[in-house]
Amino acid sequence: MPAMTRPPLTPLAQSLPASVPFVGPEAQERARGANFAARLGANESVFGPSPKAIAAMREAAAEAWMYGDPESHDLRYAIAAHHGAAPENIMVGEGIDGLLGYLVRLFVEPGVSVVTSDGAYPTFNYHVAGFGGTLHKVPYRDDREDPDALLARARETNARLIYLSNPDNPMGTWHDAATVQAMIDALPDGCLLVLDEAYVELAPDGTAPEIDITNPQVLRMRTFSKGHGLAGARVGYAIGEAENIEAFHKIRNHFGMSRISQAGALAALKDQAYLAQVKAQIASSRSRIAEIARENGLVTLPSATNFVTIDCGRDGEYARAVLRELIARGIFVRMPFVAPQDRAIRVSCGRAEDMDLLAQHLPDALRAAG
Repeated sequence: MPAMTRPPLTPLAQSLPASVPFVGPEAQERARGANFAARLGANESVFGPSPKAIAAMREAAAEAWMYGDPESHDLRYAIAAHHGAAPENIMVGEGIDGLLGYLVRLFVEPGVSVVTSDGAYPTFNYHVAGFGGTLHKVPYRDDREDPDALLARARETNARLIYLSNPDNPMGTWHDAATVQAMIDALPDGCLLVLDEAYVELAPDGTAPEIDITNPQVLRMRTFSKGHGLAGARVGYAIGEAENIEAFHKIRNHFGMSRISQAGALAALKDQAYLAQVKAQIASSRSRIAEIARENGLVTLPSATNFVTIDCGRDGEYARAVLRELIARGIFVRMPFVAPQDRAIRVSCGRAEDMDLLAQHLPDALRAAG
């Protein structure tokens, strides 16, 4: 019997670690042999989707034998109308993560420079590495991404892409519209700003600059995962200049969107009253997290998202100990990955019962960590 040999991976693939940017709560539950009592780490909306979205997905489930519309026609047209844009300015995809992968594939190849913040959303970095790009990082300033430093590094490296999340994950901080617009106006020629606005619907008025679909140097990313509570459905979209949007058709997975996800997102978009209700619940939960932190001698960062960053007051080693102790007590939370931001833990907003569990277990976690 002849020897069986597998074909070699490409040199690029061989150079990459087989890793996942995030360890999911399910993997942690399997490892600890118990489910979490409060799931407050992945910035999901525990308040759930609109009942109208649930009903639409339930109805669409009976049609799951059919592929989803490869053009996401109805959803794309509805999103365009919602933003006062044209359908050719909208691309629907498998969450922002999927769209980031397509975007990087379009613009990045070995040797191409890309700029991001050190500690910013790691999935973007994962895609850049996967296509051989050279990633340049700048530090946060005052626990916020630093637009001036990002621009300076882009000029130094002749970067093709700059990644900025506003509001920011993992810190929850944000810049106002004027600051972001000034960054857009100062972009070097040939450089595209990837503006991740996953949390913008939860942010104060005046956070997002006006959408300009004529600017070929800006691509904005939005999602149904956060405020709309459809993280498991994987629906995101990009807003941009028509030629940039059209380029996605060259490489995207045309059957990546399921009928169920499309139907749920369309119904969620139409139910703005439910979104307003969720935003109020999130605001209340943010206040409760801040109150719990104060009761334990900790401070929180201002947040424009559905999570709150709690400064543990010491270094990353201590914050990681607090994290471990909360997880051991059935409270799933996460934390920033890079110093000095790793002095904090990040707690997603939740229901009253979730907040009660956090209030119950945080004092013990802090004592055990100390």
